[in-house]
Amino acid sequence: MFRLAHISDVHLGPLPDVSYRDLASKRVLGYVNWQRNRRRHMHDAVIDTIVADIKARSPDHLAVTGDLVNLALDAEIEMAKHWLETLGSPHDVSVVPGNHDAYVPGAFDKVCRSWAAWMSGDGINTPVDRNAFPYLRERGDVALIGVSTARATAPFMANGFFMEGQAGRLGKILDATGRQGLFRVIMIHHPPVRGAVSQQKRLFGIARFHKIIRRHGAELVLHGHSHLPSLFFIGTRGTRVPVVGVAAAGQAPGGNHPAAQYNLFDIDGEKGNWRIQLTRRGLTGPAIPPSDLQTLELGAPAATAAS
Repeated sequence: MFRLAHISDVHLGPLPDVSYRDLASKRVLGYVNWQRNRRRHMHDAVIDTIVADIKARSPDHLAVTGDLVNLALDAEIEMAKHWLETLGSPHDVSVVPGNHDAYVPGAFDKVCRSWAAWMSGDGINTPVDRNAFPYLRERGDVALIGVSTARATAPFMANGFFMEGQAGRLGKILDATGRQGLFRVIMIHHPPVRGAVSQQKRLFGIARFHKIIRRHGAELVLHGHSHLPSLFFIGTRGTRVPVVGVAAAGQAPGGNHPAAQYNLFDIDGEKGNWRIQLTRRGLTGPAIPPSDLQTLELGAPAATAAS
């Protein structure tokens, strides 16, 4: 059995000192949002509690599906690198970037340089850039495939992009790992399903993503961005691929979104007969440690789509 943990939308805080020059961009909107909303509901103590609970369950690997930072300031990106070092070895932790990690032009490149060890494929020694995605890591019978949808966007927009070049590369990886009989997990920030988020936050390229999955196959898709513990499916009955979201890892109880959670997948079986058990663990109150909130057998024929 392979145990995979999944967190997303960490939004590490507090914000470092911000200069007027830093705010001469889209960042001014994010800064106002942080001061008015996020700083009251996104807490490091919550993240620390979630991470401690994850480590207590000894997963074989941890997937982090983006939005580690808020405004993609240089100091935030460096702080996130130090935080990743506390999570574990890059061999045991895989990251894909989110829209906040590419908040303004140039931020994505800085993130790629700083977090390269957690965002590169096995045996890849070349610099990480936009063309390095998707990357592939093989751990036992599991293929971990990191897709990037992150791109700097206009003010009031938080869209993601899944374009032809990356789609073609993803198809080749899925074919190769499928022939090996591996359990293929795709990690992506924006939910690749319609209606999961509002229009200004949606993914461009959803139809393209679905086409790739239907043509080449996959066993599981993990995403963040919505800050919701969601479950969707791609494909028809009998060949459906679960698409699983998760609440924001730094969300304190009492906000508009569910309190911090993480997903824990127990993966067993073999090609054609995989079994997946999903357990959601998270907070239910400010002084209550994480507990099981829901358990699902995603490989069971009786599972039904949420949308």
